[in-house]
Amino acid sequence: MKYLTEEKLTIVGAAGMIGSNMAQTALMLGLTPNICLYDVYEPGLLGVVAEMNHCAFEGANITWTTDPAEAYRDAKYIISSGGAPRKEGMTREDLLKGNCQIAEDFGKNVREFCPDVKHIVVIFNPADLTGLVVLLHSGLKPSQVTTLAALDSTRLQTALAAHFGVQQCKVTGARTYGGHGEAMAVFASKVEIDGKPLAEAGLSDEDFAAIKLATVQGGSNIIKLRGRSSFQSPAYNAVKMIEAAMGGEPFTWPAGTYVNEGKYRNVMMAMPTVIDGTGVHFTAPEGTAEEIAALDASYEHLCKMRDEIVTLGIIPSVADWKKVNPNL
Repeated sequence: MKYLTEEKLTIVGAAGMIGSNMAQTALMLGLTPNICLYDVYEPGLLGVVAEMNHCAFEGANITWTTDPAEAYRDAKYIISSGGAPRKEGMTREDLLKGNCQIAEDFGKNVREFCPDVKHIVVIFNPADLTGLVVLLHSGLKPSQVTTLAALDSTRLQTALAAHFGVQQCKVTGARTYGGHGEAMAVFASKVEIDGKPLAEAGLSDEDFAAIKLATVQGGSNIIKLRGRSSFQSPAYNAVKMIEAAMGGEPFTWPAGTYVNEGKYRNVMMAMPTVIDGTGVHFTAPEGTAEEIAALDASYEHLCKMRDEIVTLGIIPSVADWKKVNPNL
């Protein structure tokens, strides 16, 4: 089997459902044979290792460890789902303090053990904040750290396709920007349904409100249906992100990226992005006045959460960030 690269990919939180799905997906897509599975929960980790070995992936060199030093050392790519999962009745923001502390340790481990890592994808919630904490404490460049945000856009695409009764790929231009959570900004002005502008598709305000609600509550609905947070869709999208960073097909769904220009400053948020072999690149969103206003509100929500983790002492005040990471 031919692999995209021989470089080491470390999957953090590999004993969990997202982590184990990421391991399998990465091997099925032929990203790299050299995959290190890391988790502090050894019994679950051993179970995942056994499952991967039983798949008998040709040429795979699967290693595992409960030691962060071994997991991170020489890693060139990392995907982390190593935070607490969201349970029914919880918002992403409810996970703020505990998971941001995990993100702080993650960033410091990267700085100590693999400062030459090429790209990191952070997918544990609240991803906009955990990703920011990882970026700050790792000392990496903003282009090297991304967070999972594509699910909000794919959920919007799903809801629109279901409403119009078309194949999902026939819905284009469905995007959400800003925060990865209930304060996301839904951008639909550039949506086309099977080549026809959404504005000409006869969608009522009431129906569009229901579609937006289905998008915002997409993750919580899966928790209600399956009794646990989603794992297959975040695993797949995260692996496709890291595949792009490895030099594979560019990833063009929105990703969470560090933004510090124009009116959006010192936050990690979903933007129009492309991830490729040189990292993540973003442009300013284009939309209606109403869409931009929703994005501004989402940004303000992110700023409040960022300021909360400053108060908690997880990150220093913005004025001191360059002392921790000169790349910011």
